[in-house]
Amino acid sequence: MDERVICEGNFVLSSKTQASATSPCDVPSKDEGNLSTVMESININEEDHNELNKQKHEAKNLDQVLKQQEKASTVLDGQNLTEVNQLSEGVTVEEKDADPVFDGTEAPELETDKAFSSQNMDPADPEVQVYAWPEKAVALRNFVREKSAVAVSTMLRRLSSKKNQEELGDYNDIVTKGHDKDQDVETDSKENKVSPKDGEQSLWNPLNFMKIRRNADSQSKTDHLEHASFDNLLQETIQRRIIVYTRLGCQECRMVRSLLNMKRLKYVEINIDIFPTRKLELEKRTGSSVVPKVYLNDFLVGGLDELKAMDESGQLDEKIKDLFIEESIPTAPLPPLPGEDDESGNGTIDDMASIVRKMKESIIIKDRFYKMRRFSNCFVGSEAVNFLSEDQYFEREEAVEFGRKLVGMHFFQHITNENIFEDGSHLYRFLEHDPVIMTQCYNFPRGVIEVKPKPITEIASRLRFLSYAIIEAYVSEDGRHVDYRSIHSCEEFKRYLRTIEELQRVDLEPLSREEKLAFFINLYNMMAIHAILTLGFPARALERRTFFGDFKYVIGGCAYSLSAIHNGILRGNQRPPYNITKPFGQRDKRIKVAFPYPEPLVHFALVCGTRSGPALRCYSPGNIDKELIESARDFIKTGGLFVDSESSVASITKILRWYSVDFGKNEVEVLKHAANYLEPQKSEDLLELLSSTQLKVTYQPYDWSANY
Repeated sequence: MDERVICEGNFVLSSKTQASATSPCDVPSKDEGNLSTVMESININEEDHNELNKQKHEAKNLDQVLKQQEKASTVLDGQNLTEVNQLSEGVTVEEKDADPVFDGTEAPELETDKAFSSQNMDPADPEVQVYAWPEKAVALRNFVREKSAVAVSTMLRRLSSKKNQEELGDYNDIVTKGHDKDQDVETDSKENKVSPKDGEQSLWNPLNFMKIRRNADSQSKTDHLEHASFDNLLQETIQRRIIVYTRLGCQECRMVRSLLNMKRLKYVEINIDIFPTRKLELEKRTGSSVVPKVYLNDFLVGGLDELKAMDESGQLDEKIKDLFIEESIPTAPLPPLPGEDDESGNGTIDDMASIVRKMKESIIIKDRFYKMRRFSNCFVGSEAVNFLSEDQYFEREEAVEFGRKLVGMHFFQHITNENIFEDGSHLYRFLEHDPVIMTQCYNFPRGVIEVKPKPITEIASRLRFLSYAIIEAYVSEDGRHVDYRSIHSCEEFKRYLRTIEELQRVDLEPLSREEKLAFFINLYNMMAIHAILTLGFPARALERRTFFGDFKYVIGGCAYSLSAIHNGILRGNQRPPYNITKPFGQRDKRIKVAFPYPEPLVHFALVCGTRSGPALRCYSPGNIDKELIESARDFIKTGGLFVDSESSVASITKILRWYSVDFGKNEVEVLKHAANYLEPQKSEDLLELLSSTQLKVTYQPYDWSANY
């Protein structure tokens, strides 16, 4: 029989033939006389002699058969050696834990009409707090279900062969992320980099078959972003021929936008605060920098009053019809050019980056084993110390300190964050070699930026500036509807994509509480828009898991998903609803960035693109608390909490239920907290009903559809 032993990807063959010590194969035989002598010495008769000869002949035949089987097995093993090595690698391949994510899935027993909601509302009554236990049970069940699905997916992926990968390579292009056909160069380059490396993750996932019908069902929704109607296509021909000069915070500019949108006219907006050189151009053309100013080709309409007058007289419609016939005139104002007045990417080259580049060329970077796991693209600490000692003329102790300085600048880190940097056999990995950063971070299209990192306050200010401009121009005045198509094609969003690349190696420690709060809220909202434009809108629970958990930015050397920002940073590392794990573990470096306690008002500011979410706004660090209170009042007053005094029923948003621990210990405290943001009379009615312990609470269904 053949015994096969797999040892770290190597295939070893060994053949064993079981035979007795008295077998004729083990007896030396030169000729027949010698055989007779031997037989006589052990008193074997003639019949035994014939039987032994027969056994000898059979043993030779058996030995020949075994040799043939061994040769055939060797040939077969040679053909399958690659597949065996792949299977061996799959068993020990590095796998990153997914971020805990709330995808909107709830248990039937915890739906809107619940028995506890109509019970006595006395906070001293222990039955009021009973509802927390079913939620924990559901969280445990969801956790087991999630891990089971991951285990099944991993096993199927490991058992899949290379042949299946090649056959399904073209098919998987249909179900890969990224629905927008008009993606810009930055997004295209990012998609080329998100493909997992060979050996780290299989290209084929059998669970993709489960996504076919889902993607087909959601295609009609993504068509809203991808395809325009015939009328819109006609408007595209004149979009670049209607130019509107604006600036931030201008009320008349908002009214001009409303008028043009009401007439369903597409236009190009030039914000002179974002593009300061266009302010000089406007002064040269009109003799003034007063905005708004509207141009139809090279014809100056003027400001708001002139535009209204032309519209009322019918001259505007006639002029618009001429734009379909007229050709674009060279003397007309041009739309913003790519990279115009853009400060992102500028700066001095980091000297440390040059040293790191030389280090990558000198030390050995390869896959290595550590604690029964295989980690890709690692290097040994002692080799890095050797390089730094020779290149920088350091003693080994000085080289270790210099290496720790490089770690602090987010060039590389320990593979499991067990230490900062040590001399010895510890394994480390450069930032661009981290599999999560390579495959899931969408602000990392060209690798590590070698420009010296700018202060986080400066980057946050520029990002806030861009967010303000995008929201003001392409979001409705109530903040409930977003023009994703226009955002995708505007130059402000392209500048935003270039600016977020500067977050790779920033230092977040200098941020104050107010600055950090405004920075992460604004980043979350823009990151959600970026995810929708890249992945398409998540229509179902599985898509929302990818949306909230797998779309990430690398900030300060760490990867942050939408869920990590929401639950890990802004909620003080609290577990998401119906989850039993926290976003950050004890060794996670991101836990130092998290707030020490939950910020409950962020739930009225974070917008993930749903209709039931709050209004989309931009927040400033100077007035962050005041602005959050205003957002909470707006959300609660416009349907987040409705109280019917006659029937003693309160209908509240599910956001207050999912994140109830951030607002109070029980339902009564949550409602009292929400009452602070109601109008005075409604707040008094709610508190009176709570004191009478006769209030019935129902939860509004959450609308996960897109806020187009």
